Amino acid sequence: MSAVRIKKGDTVKVIAGKDKGKEGKVMSINAKKHKAVVEGINMVTKHAKPSQSNPQGGILHQEAPIDISNIAYVIKGKTTKIGYEFRDGKKVRIAKATGEVID
Repeated sequence: MSAVRIKKGDTVKVIAGKDKGKEGKVMSINAKKHKAVVEGINMVTKHAKPSQSNPQGGILHQEAPIDISNIAYVIKGKTTKIGYEFRDGKKVRIAKATGEVID
């Protein structure tokens, strides 16, 4: 399994699956399971019992994890792969399509 190059807060585009073509912001990453939760992507319905935090209960709509291989990083509306370089003695992420420093 390859290294996870996408981080929390990145804007990504879905390249495979039922939400193909949609964009969203990464809310969380699970590197061990190779999954990411993306805002507004892979929405599922969850049936919740009434509880202290949700006294009404009912049907909730929430994001489910999506495999990292099915999303691509987006910079200036264009998808790109992510690489690494050393600049000024620091390791930084680079957008392969444009050569720009990501963070």
